[in-house]
Amino acid sequence: MVARPPSKRPRKPAGRPRRRDLPALLLDIHDRLLAAYGPQGWWPGDGPMETIFGAILVQNTSWGGAEKALRNLKAAGALSPQAIRDMPEDELAALIRPSGYFKSKARKLKAMAAHLATHGDDVGRWRERDAKELRAELLGVWGIGPETADDIVLYAAHLPSFVMDAYTVRIVDRLGIQPAKRTYEGYQALFEANLPVDVALWNEYHALLDAHARLTCKKRAPLCGACAVRDVCTEGRRPDSAG
Repeated sequence: MVARPPSKRPRKPAGRPRRRDLPALLLDIHDRLLAAYGPQGWWPGDGPMETIFGAILVQNTSWGGAEKALRNLKAAGALSPQAIRDMPEDELAALIRPSGYFKSKARKLKAMAAHLATHGDDVGRWRERDAKELRAELLGVWGIGPETADDIVLYAAHLPSFVMDAYTVRIVDRLGIQPAKRTYEGYQALFEANLPVDVALWNEYHALLDAHARLTCKKRAPLCGACAVRDVCTEGRRPDSAG
């Protein structure tokens, strides 16, 4: 029997990755970003309480503003759930003014401190919880949305819950792998369904995506010429892409 010659059909140019390729693609992107930026050491903070309150303070602002607010709380001896519960709300708001939206954030900190009291201010037990169950509980606290809840679940409780933010959505869209449902949960599921369930991996990956968005995949004038994932990026492969 004569062997059949290989197909002469020309290879199609690389396009949007097939869904079955996503696990390998996402891991490859992680490895490239890690090589480009190194370990990020997230969450930037000292202990779970600072992580929890920092996740609230960083809402709708830069980390720099949240960090200044945390420093003020530390200097005032107010970086504990009990201290926040005891402090008058207007005094708390004045301390966290550098984070912006300080009046509403003071109320959010109070709400979280009250919730922590129901756990005896012991978040160490959260590590034994189911991640989605804890996430749902946190979403019931006033002022806690999906991103903040995921920050707390991943970085304070050390449970698997992939954090989405505007930086990550931007990168996913430019890569050309956006989900069919372009909601917070849709983008989150893209990672959670295609990556190993590994807290350390998810922790580092989210931090690396944020670094990439800040330093290279910028909102305006992205530095595509310096991008570690340009060859797998739909936007980056365009002839008119920057750099």
